[in-house]
Amino acid sequence: MKKLIFAAAIALAALASCTKPTTVKMMSYNIHNGIGLDEVTDYARIGELIRQYAPDVVAIQEIDSATTRSEGKYVLGEIAKVAGMNDYYAPAIDYRGGKYGIGLLCKEEPIAISRHALPGREEQRALIIAEFPEYVFACTHLSLTEADRDASVAIISDLAKEYDKPFFIAGDFNAEPTEPFFATFTKDFTPLTGATTPTFPADTPNVVIDYIMQRIPASDNYTISSINPEVIDEPVMSDHRPIIVTTEIN
Repeated sequence: MKKLIFAAAIALAALASCTKPTTVKMMSYNIHNGIGLDEVTDYARIGELIRQYAPDVVAIQEIDSATTRSEGKYVLGEIAKVAGMNDYYAPAIDYRGGKYGIGLLCKEEPIAISRHALPGREEQRALIIAEFPEYVFACTHLSLTEADRDASVAIISDLAKEYDKPFFIAGDFNAEPTEPFFATFTKDFTPLTGATTPTFPADTPNVVIDYIMQRIPASDNYTISSINPEVIDEPVMSDHRPIIVTTEIN
């Protein structure tokens, strides 16, 4: 009898472990290459802000790597050292002797990282994807041109469908919620952050162009809860404000 009770207890514990939600705190920040509205370039203060909020993953846009503007520094690495996170870079274009693009910061090392080109007639755009055991997190900075943004959504949606787990994408989409592009994007993706709290410009924000979105896989074995989405009140470090949300994946 005692053995049966013990076995039942183990089974219940295992079931509880399987059904326990995975909590993931996600952030997105267009850092303007660390150049603040006070005209100070300070990578450490951005890293410290990220460290204080302690996200699991961060999507970062507008980052130099080894350019003359950044005095040869790998900017994402500088921020990662202060934040205490792993860094993964995706260059979009050649710029001032180095590269310019986007990147991810992650507390844990992902299973896999992939980088993809996206269209942009004013400048080439990029997408970076990190796969983790329970979810996928991606970062992008979309084109200023609507046709290029629409083409990018098709590419992103096709890539997201390759994963049988929740797919999250964050970044500067260069589009407001009232634009036709937003309706195109939300056919496959659901916003986790608000479409009413402005994110740009940082000192006097009046438009929303930064988002974190999700896509549930076709298997529909998951539910996602969005907890405390927030536009962080940071008016100086960049020309955008950072956004953050905690999710529960069931």
